[in-house]
Amino acid sequence: MTKLASWNVNSVKARLGHLLDWLKAAAPDIVCLQEIKCTEADFPRLEIKGLGYDAVVVGQKTYNGVAILSRVPAKDVVVTLPGDGTDDHARYVEATVGDLRVASVYLPNGNPAPGDKFDYKLAWMKRLEVHARDLLDREMPFALAGDFNVAPADDDVYDPAGWKNDALCRPESRTRFRALLNLGIADAFRALHSEGQRYTYWDYMQRRFETDHGLRIDHILLSPQATDRLRQCDIDKSPRQRDKPSDHTPIWCAFAAP
Repeated sequence: MTKLASWNVNSVKARLGHLLDWLKAAAPDIVCLQEIKCTEADFPRLEIKGLGYDAVVVGQKTYNGVAILSRVPAKDVVVTLPGDGTDDHARYVEATVGDLRVASVYLPNGNPAPGDKFDYKLAWMKRLEVHARDLLDREMPFALAGDFNVAPADDDVYDPAGWKNDALCRPESRTRFRALLNLGIADAFRALHSEGQRYTYWDYMQRRFETDHGLRIDHILLSPQATDRLRQCDIDKSPRQRDKPSDHTPIWCAFAAP
């Protein structure tokens, strides 16, 4: 079995102890990180390497930043989402790890909506859809894993009415997310958990985590070849229970051998 996880750590420096402890306990083979909030030069490679992981990093000072950690070295690395040569945000990294093509995705938040930031989000999602078509044409197993900043349906948000005008829940965002799924890509969590309200993100304010007022905005999307091998998928809330945690928690899935 290959275990793939995704986690928006909300600053790898601030959350390094949490990350290292979780890597030891959860023992994933591949980890996609988002919002590392540091440059490649400042990424804690030595500490990560000490636990047996290589790291491919696309960093940016203070904001954004994505990485792929893997027990075997990553190959054929792509460090930006195709389609806009002027986009300098560190939001995408893609590589082949073993027999799986993996992308760590940090999709734009898009608020306030409507507005320029929301337009950027929708255009970014369209670029991701175009690139996903290209990946599908290659007929290889792949996973797009990360913080998509989209709650796909009302079951994925604790208060649908209260959030309906937020960029994470607006119909335009959900339409673009469904366009990805309509290509034949599977939402790994919903493939195995079709019912219920389960979340990956809880705001720090107003005891959102303690009252389970969250959103499911972190996803692992799978090609048909990867979906065929999917055996498990779940959300690990334990890191969110720690002192000074990320406001997100990991989502993971496990694949049978090809």
